[in-house]
Amino acid sequence: MDQIITRFPPSPTGYLHVGGARTALFNWLYARNTGGKFILRIEDTDAVRSTQESVDAIFESLKWLEIDWDDGPYFQTKRYDLYKEYIQNLVDLGHAYYCTCTPEEIDAMREKAKAEGGKPRYDGRCRDKNLPPSDHAVVRLKAPPSGTTVIEDVVKGTIVFQNSELDDYIIQRSDGSPTYNLAVAVDDITMGVNVVLRGDDHVNNTPKQMMIYQALGIDLPVYGHLPMVLGSDKARLSKRHGAMSVSEFRDMGILPDAMLNYLVRLGWSFGDQEFFTRNELIEKFNLKNIGRSAGVFDQNKLLALNGEHIKASNPRDLIKPLRPFMNQRGYDPQDLDTLEKAIGTLLPRSKTLVEMAEGAEFYFTDIASYDEKAVQKCFQSPASDILGRLIQALEPLESFAEADLEHAFKGVMDDMGIGFGKVANPVRVALSGKNVSPGMFEMMGVLGKALALDRLKRAKAFIDAGI
Repeated sequence: MDQIITRFPPSPTGYLHVGGARTALFNWLYARNTGGKFILRIEDTDAVRSTQESVDAIFESLKWLEIDWDDGPYFQTKRYDLYKEYIQNLVDLGHAYYCTCTPEEIDAMREKAKAEGGKPRYDGRCRDKNLPPSDHAVVRLKAPPSGTTVIEDVVKGTIVFQNSELDDYIIQRSDGSPTYNLAVAVDDITMGVNVVLRGDDHVNNTPKQMMIYQALGIDLPVYGHLPMVLGSDKARLSKRHGAMSVSEFRDMGILPDAMLNYLVRLGWSFGDQEFFTRNELIEKFNLKNIGRSAGVFDQNKLLALNGEHIKASNPRDLIKPLRPFMNQRGYDPQDLDTLEKAIGTLLPRSKTLVEMAEGAEFYFTDIASYDEKAVQKCFQSPASDILGRLIQALEPLESFAEADLEHAFKGVMDDMGIGFGKVANPVRVALSGKNVSPGMFEMMGVLGKALALDRLKRAKAFIDAGI
């Protein structure tokens, strides 16, 4: 095969959902793996439901996922002249014809076929009339009257359709507009698409599109129909299972690479490996490892995987994606070195960027109050003396390096005859306001000497005022 050319053709009738994003990802990965081309096409022929807002949302989601396209975006509504040209060509070649049957006549044909135990279908009565174009006439493609149409599907295997069950379907409506299957086939032909990976809800469209290729004497693309994405209850994924829109996962604080990693595992595998970087996916993706079973979407697994991707990240790389979540909480640190250090302390403790922004807040804003349970547990009267001794030990230090801090803490513990927990618990609350936080020395290294000592003194004063 020549250069691999894949495509993703969403309809702009809503947001980009999980199943659509996975389809885009599989096509993008295969193109990137093979050094091929990935095309973006907007199938906007549904004038009633298509909106610019949906188009913008699709672009925004793909750009967040960093799924880039090499060609496009194409819009079907701007390609009507091309479709008309192909429709006329099919008529001229004798593979399509004008039909003037009324909706009532077609309903009667279908009812008759059902009554005779057959499949409801058009009976072809205008097929050989050689009717000219006229108002209210449609154009139908001639289906093969016998034999089979066979899809050699790279995912599902061989799929056979009996041609006797395929009727002469409409390729141009009475208003002159093309139908879905005609537009898709013409687009794929003219764009050179030679690999079509899409959801298995399109299986029944495939023989109709294949008929157009065959009528024009054009080689068929490789077809692969991907299994559905289901909810945890094995029903088709829907809003009741939680977030559906890709943008919702972005707003939850999911990293784009984690989202790609999770989506690809909903129907593709590489041995027992679960964690993949973007580059690993591009390197390893292939068609043979696409599974036939439906993928089950589990948001908890996505969150866990996102935590793994956060943990594996370079703290500096998280500054840009984290900043919107910090802004939502009302703070916007400008010292990038301090922010990078703060992020480094939170990598093992954050499953999402939302959690990280919440966890980082105490580094960059004043502690307005202490957690009530933490106060009851850690700010009892002995804590005042412990903090006082620690302040005295820390004030002379010229360095707040971990080794120096550890030495100072050990001196206080030895002098007072207490264990590490007795010191660590009140210090943790004094520095962060909470009982759960990054490591004590990590926090002090980020806060710096002046701010750390100020917080220890304020906490001692708070305890003393309450005694």
